[in-house]
Amino acid sequence: MKRTIIRIDEDLCNGCGACVEGCHEGALQMIDGKARIISELYCDGLGACISECPVGAISLEEREAEPYNELITLQRMIIPKGEKTILAHLKHLKNQGEFGYLQEAVRYLKMNDVKVNFAEVHAMPSAAHGQKSSGCPGSQERTFVPAPAVKSFNAPGRIPVGLVEKKTQLRQWPVQLHLVNPQASFFKGTDLVFAADCVPFSFPDFHERFLAGKALAIACPKLDSNKDIYLEKLRSMIVDSGIKSIHVVIMEVPCCGGMLQLAKRAVLESGRTIPVRLSVVGIQGDVIREEWV
Repeated sequence: MKRTIIRIDEDLCNGCGACVEGCHEGALQMIDGKARIISELYCDGLGACISECPVGAISLEEREAEPYNELITLQRMIIPKGEKTILAHLKHLKNQGEFGYLQEAVRYLKMNDVKVNFAEVHAMPSAAHGQKSSGCPGSQERTFVPAPAVKSFNAPGRIPVGLVEKKTQLRQWPVQLHLVNPQASFFKGTDLVFAADCVPFSFPDFHERFLAGKALAIACPKLDSNKDIYLEKLRSMIVDSGIKSIHVVIMEVPCCGGMLQLAKRAVLESGRTIPVRLSVVGIQGDVIREEWV
């Protein structure tokens, strides 16, 4: 699958080993005087090692790579090194906003009675509270419970005519398909809404009608680049995350048809059989067609 992973420029690498010390996941080792990635399974692609390199030899790139596996990393590389390394790993996940992986790690540690002072984990500040983060804050993964209803005036012009209950049904961040990790915790075993960018602006009840209780990925088949990445991410959601269904929600305009083709091709290439539903929204905000495809 394609995902973000580190790249080491061996011509620039001076063999200092600072990046190896900074990679608690154990993805890096010094071999023949150069830092090398020993297993893509252990590289989370968040780039904590980048800030440790004094010569700028490490960067991030998107390429074909094995999917990162949190449990394998814990079992083989983290737990054997003791509590300090476990805590450093958990802090790394929290600072990067990887709360899905963090929850997965904590559950595993507790289920297997691994001795860790979890009070220190809860006390760790996250990147949102001033800690250094190597990734874009806008693309850091977050899973949350939809906010309670908020009362707002439903008023034409400036005259209040009543109160309407409004609440979000969004349970995750990010939502743009280029930014999401297809193996994020919020995709595991859930139903996916695959929506065109314009739909929520055209359909006023998008959250209540389509999004409640589901994960979301949005895209624009006309303006977005590199559709092959979209196809691979959808396929990974089906195969690796085990999503149960895909609800494609598009506009009536012809260019939106590419969304449905991407979803159907991803299902075909996955080798699994999951239901795909299509909803077509008119440019005036009505649902003009719905069907299983």
